[in-house]
Amino acid sequence: MSDWQIYIVGGAVRDELLGLPVVDRDYVVVGATPEQLLARGFRPVGRDFPVFLHPQTHDEYALARTERKSGHGYAGFTFYAAPDVTLDEDLARRDLTINAMARAADGELIDPFDGRADLAARRLRHVGPAFSEDPVRILRIARFAARFSRPPADFTIAPETLQVMREMTQAGEVDHLVAERVWQELARALMEATPSRFFRVLRECGALVRLLPEMDHLFGVPQRADVHPEIDTGEHSLLVLDQAARDNLPLAGRFAALLHDLGKGLTASADLPNHPEHEQRGEAPLTTLCERLKPPAECRELALLATRHHGEIHRAGELSPAALTSLLERCDALRRPQRFALLLDVCACDHRGRTGFADAPYAPRALLQRALSAVGAVDAAAVVRACADPATIRQHLHEARAQAVRLALDSA
Repeated sequence: MSDWQIYIVGGAVRDELLGLPVVDRDYVVVGATPEQLLARGFRPVGRDFPVFLHPQTHDEYALARTERKSGHGYAGFTFYAAPDVTLDEDLARRDLTINAMARAADGELIDPFDGRADLAARRLRHVGPAFSEDPVRILRIARFAARFSRPPADFTIAPETLQVMREMTQAGEVDHLVAERVWQELARALMEATPSRFFRVLRECGALVRLLPEMDHLFGVPQRADVHPEIDTGEHSLLVLDQAARDNLPLAGRFAALLHDLGKGLTASADLPNHPEHEQRGEAPLTTLCERLKPPAECRELALLATRHHGEIHRAGELSPAALTSLLERCDALRRPQRFALLLDVCACDHRGRTGFADAPYAPRALLQRALSAVGAVDAAAVVRACADPATIRQHLHEARAQAVRLALDSA
């Protein structure tokens, strides 16, 4: 192995310089062939270019490579990997300067594109002209903006990089992204520290309307200022999403928080700033979005529940015991209590995701949890046995549950 040169590259070097935990280490091997790695016990895993797993550590080792644009989209590339490819040539194909650094075995930092200076300046800057060849990089920069949104200051996108992103969008490059890759980057962005920045960056470069038009349509749509001091519906949705991140909600909860108000983008102008029946109108754009991006079932199902029922859940204190029982039944809360608890978390984020409401209490959560406990205590089997007419079993069970809810709320 003496003829090889092995370097730690990319995120591991970046995070080490930022003082962040290094989770994954990726390596580039310069001066080797696939046959040489195989002879040393490395296991191949790359389909498009030579990537290998170390026989003991299982870390990824990639042969140094260059790439050339050969078609549209992120998959339209041909790769060249050979012993004569240098480390600088390999680093030159990477997206951002902060990801184009390497650490040699002796600890030397190799930084041909001034990534360390950009880290110090908290700047996201593309490496070179090859950036514009891969539209996934637009999503990655937006995701890095969401990740590195923390004290002492947010990372900013270099003006020249933002301009390249706009030009790529205008040229239609993002239109060639496959839905699976868009969802992959979206899901990762939702789990970042400040996920709203992902969508702000996409909107700033014009990509949001191409990728998530249902979401983009919310910006500029007014709401009543006495209820929503932030007024703009798109801004409200991003506040709700960031609240979900602060509350550490899982992916499904953050997805639902972001998209619960899509129906407000379809409100007739004559009704503004009110949004009557926006819950019902929101189902169609949400369904369209989910059919296009194909998120996991738990994300789609929770988002639909939040869209349909968040208004009713907010008004839980005004509902009769019978109406509360019907709401629990429509949400399948008795069979899916954990999902229902997450739905209430999403609604709490909706309530608090407004300017000046970040620390506001959310009373409907405790009320509905108390009602659900009362419904769960009803002996359904006994109700069935006591019912003479099978056709009325559902009605009798509903009435027994509503009575239990009434007693539980009266005794609270």
